[in-house]
Amino acid sequence: MLKIAYSDIFRYSVPDKHRFPMQKYTMIPERLLAEGTITTHNFFAPERLTEEEILTTHTQDYWHKLKTQTLPRKEARPIGFEMTEALVERGRHIAHATYECALYAQQYGVAMNVAGGTHHSFADHGEGFCVFNDVCIASNLLLNRNQAQKILVVDLDVHQGNGNASIMADEPRVFVFSMHGAKNYPFRKETSDLDIELTNDTGDAEYLQILKEALPRLISEVAPDMIFYQSAVDVLATDKLGKLGLTLAGCKTRDEYVLQQAKAASIPIAIVMGGGYSEDIEDVVEAHCNTFRLAQKMYFSD
Repeated sequence: MLKIAYSDIFRYSVPDKHRFPMQKYTMIPERLLAEGTITTHNFFAPERLTEEEILTTHTQDYWHKLKTQTLPRKEARPIGFEMTEALVERGRHIAHATYECALYAQQYGVAMNVAGGTHHSFADHGEGFCVFNDVCIASNLLLNRNQAQKILVVDLDVHQGNGNASIMADEPRVFVFSMHGAKNYPFRKETSDLDIELTNDTGDAEYLQILKEALPRLISEVAPDMIFYQSAVDVLATDKLGKLGLTLAGCKTRDEYVLQQAKAASIPIAIVMGGGYSEDIEDVVEAHCNTFRLAQKMYFSD
């Protein structure tokens, strides 16, 4: 069964001035249910991170500021949200959901988080709508608990996962691959294990060719026993913040290819959503829903 992390706590109201389409976290499961791709039995409500789990990845000082709501304004501003207890609580559940997805993926082949992909969060600070770094926390928990030995992070968000790169810089058991826009946020990039920078307006054919040259080689050389896949849809040409040129069909083909590679190699894959900022929220939701549809079809259809 396709296991999908979702909870009402994933919903979070932010002022209209923020361009981040938070409503997608409600619209994605609603659409998948309405069309019959999944049922309510596919969902699981994740637990929340314990303090000990947070401190596998984030510093004591950063966590204390979040916990006590004493993060200075100059440190909260780069995150982009008003800092509240509800936002921190939401982040704890979303990050633990990614870890739980990894465990379900080990059982079923694939599992998915309706949220997640908070790859701009560093050990000691957050930025870019990211408070906790869910993929790094999940990776550390798997490694610390001997539930994985080698992890490959496939980050296809249009923005470099600078937090992932920084946190995992000295962790040889986690290989971070980021394929992103060269001239896009963050403008000061970190160094991942493999960074592929794309020029503005890169379209379907070129994008997919680059991915097909890189991913099979990485899977062969890294030999991971777990993949975290950031399947962001801010690569779409319609995205306000993306600057790339993928079509909806191209984005779907990208996801299909990543899933095919993981399945062919029998490597569990846990999928997080990452960004998507198209003017029309329908473009964002439909592109994300395609990822769920593909996982359901490729892993669980007869």
